[in-house]
Amino acid sequence: MRDLVPYIEKDLRAKMVFLGGPRQVGKTTLAKFLLNHIQGGGAYFNWDYDEDRKAVLEKRWLSSDRLLIFDEIHKFPGWKSWVKGLYDVQQENHSFLVTGSARLNVYRKGGDSLLGRYHYWRLHPFTLDEIPSGFSLQEAKERLLTLGGFPEPFLSNDVTQTRRWRRDRFDRILREDIRDLENISDIGNITLFTDLLRQRVSSLITLSNLASDLHISPNTAKNWLSALESMYLLFRVNPFTANLPRAVQKPPKVYFFDNGDVMGDKGAVFENLVATTLLKRLHFLEDRDGYRYELRYLRDKEGREIDFVIVKDGQIEELIEVKYQDDSISRALQYYTQRLHPKRSTQIVYELSRPYDRNGIEVLDIVNYVLKYPLSP
Repeated sequence: MRDLVPYIEKDLRAKMVFLGGPRQVGKTTLAKFLLNHIQGGGAYFNWDYDEDRKAVLEKRWLSSDRLLIFDEIHKFPGWKSWVKGLYDVQQENHSFLVTGSARLNVYRKGGDSLLGRYHYWRLHPFTLDEIPSGFSLQEAKERLLTLGGFPEPFLSNDVTQTRRWRRDRFDRILREDIRDLENISDIGNITLFTDLLRQRVSSLITLSNLASDLHISPNTAKNWLSALESMYLLFRVNPFTANLPRAVQKPPKVYFFDNGDVMGDKGAVFENLVATTLLKRLHFLEDRDGYRYELRYLRDKEGREIDFVIVKDGQIEELIEVKYQDDSISRALQYYTQRLHPKRSTQIVYELSRPYDRNGIEVLDIVNYVLKYPLSP
């Protein structure tokens, strides 16, 4: 059972629930788990199947079905107006769960807002905060680095099958989802664009340079990056500049939801692992508690850089620097800790013989970080 299940069950009693997340992250499995455990049962419909699509449009289900699940229905051009009308009329008889591999709170193809009628949850791949039973944190850490956190490759522990799985997933996202939802036909170039991003994880992304390499316009590169983000293939981390006179407006960094997508050295893969861990935490806290969280990085005019800044409602909560082997405290982390006085400053190191702290900065490996600062219930 995934960790979001009890929260979704609670929210379904009050409103619709929209569940977004990457393709093959386990949304359908979670939805069917809920269907099998909810009192009164229900019905599941997948828009990608012809019979289900026809049943949805004709509203073919039992009045006694307590939970109605609509999977990938965002591919229906008028889906938001359709769901809104259905919910307004039948909310007394049914609960509604809408799932999709695109950002369901972004696509407004129906032309009618559902604001106030749903709670939005985001399902992420496994991280050290959420691993299947039977795994130690150390074993899980190794699998996350080599196989990624998506359920199928993580559980299979088969490098060859994971490569095949990852290739098929990329093809479906780039050749089907992007084409259908974003009306992008230049599949060859957007594939090359994605590969260039995979090679630049943890680096600043200058879209004009990528556009020049691919002979496309900077605006096209910007639109493609937004499309890939909407498909939950990757996410960007923007600079934090508020109230920092020496900070500079820099391009974003890009990380991938699947650690296995990273085409770089072990340091880049580990930084991606930390990024996905932090983003999953912040999305959970946002979706559960309603605060606004942001994952940023920090760089000033002198080149002092912090890998991650956690911001809550505009205020810095934590500074995080990531190192693969070097356990000496980053000078930039020391500098900003002294000047910004965050609630917490942490350096997360992959290969660390002994955790320690100094001058308000903790140096931890990622397992100890997760153990010491678990998500509150």
